[in-house]
Amino acid sequence: MEWIRSWVFYAHELGYLPDMFQYAFLTNALVSALLIGPLLGVLGPLVVVKRLAFFSEAVGHGALTGVALGILLGEPATEPFVTLFAFCVIFALLLHWIKSRTSVPYDALVGVFLSFAIALGAALILFVAKRVNVHILENVLFGSILTVRDLDIWVLLGIAAILTLLLGFKGNRATLSSLSPELAMTQGIAVRLYDYIFVLIIALVTVASVKVVGAILVGALLLIPATAARLMSRNAREFVLYSVLISTLSCVFGILLPMAGALPIPSGAAIVMLASASFIFALAIRRWRAIL
Repeated sequence: MEWIRSWVFYAHELGYLPDMFQYAFLTNALVSALLIGPLLGVLGPLVVVKRLAFFSEAVGHGALTGVALGILLGEPATEPFVTLFAFCVIFALLLHWIKSRTSVPYDALVGVFLSFAIALGAALILFVAKRVNVHILENVLFGSILTVRDLDIWVLLGIAAILTLLLGFKGNRATLSSLSPELAMTQGIAVRLYDYIFVLIIALVTVASVKVVGAILVGALLLIPATAARLMSRNAREFVLYSVLISTLSCVFGILLPMAGALPIPSGAAIVMLASASFIFALAIRRWRAIL
């Protein structure tokens, strides 16, 4: 990562970049945004199609509990990765496992898990607040570009590599199992296995995005760009491309605008507000097409 920061600093010294690029943490945040945007943009359409929006929201809220547990168990307050990822992955897989073995409606089941995660996180915050600065927890909730470190970027790169390999080798099978499980089963595709892999990927990407977007808002970024893309797209290819474009632009400008002073709010809030603006724009485009 050091060579990227050196290149950006050199470009700033030559006058090609504004003064805010003299700060190394901004380069880290932008690199992470360029990774998070495409990741969430690719997963978003499948989340919309499979109606898992509420699920991703539950995993995001579970991140707060994972951070609190990590701090209580002695992990660094800024990088409680082991407990954070472990709790959220177990949380997601357990939720999906119970879903396949109960007749409870899925939205109700997710609501139960979401309520549990929030309640447990709220209970643990009382103990964590005695050990660390409470602003660290605020950063987890709403995101902060100041907290993005090299390790966070390497984690995102690892997840991006895994997702790229899965899409490259098993993308068609995974898409078919999501869009038409019955047809996929007739083709000999292990639909249940792909469901668990998809749930696992959502959990990993959601948790890895928490530092920039925030635990409360990361589920929204997984959903809103894909929903806006669905309104504008005419086919599946456009659906994915528009989702990736909206998600990536929202992440990049959601970081740059607060730094420039145009939006004096946390990065997570700025990112989701820009994504929401794209949704309104998509509604207008759809209405305009209907009139024509």
